[in-house]
Amino acid sequence: MGRRYRLNKNCLGCRLANGLEAAHMVYEDEVIACFLDIAPLNEGHLLLLPKEHHLDLDELDERTAMAIMRMSAALSKMLKELYRPDGITILQNGGKFNDLGHYHMHVFPRYEDDGFAWVEPADRNNNRGRLEETKAAIDGISKRYLHKPMGENDV
Repeated sequence: MGRRYRLNKNCLGCRLANGLEAAHMVYEDEVIACFLDIAPLNEGHLLLLPKEHHLDLDELDERTAMAIMRMSAALSKMLKELYRPDGITILQNGGKFNDLGHYHMHVFPRYEDDGFAWVEPADRNNNRGRLEETKAAIDGISKRYLHKPMGENDV
């Protein structure tokens, strides 16, 4: 019997990942799906999605998160061999910046003059000057999130 997924039929990501909408599928298994982005930055721009409905990274179960990370590494190797890019970008936007309404990771080849840029905004809030305070705030909460023992299925 196949795995049962929590799907949202109103979610385009769910429909694409589960073959209910047409996509140029590159890979799929029982947990994840990978297909070509319909608005590629460069040739070979891929989207990697869980088949189950999730919006953000912190909602993914360990099995799904590990499947996505392993596949992103395999896709990176494949894109490097196929396109010989200057680099690979792996990108994920969460919350209101997630334009699909379903967790997805972009994996795409990059070239020096491809026009894609990480633009660092002006440091209006003096974030660079507040590194010590920021570190103290993170230290105050990190044990609840970052010091969990690894499970049997973790790598």
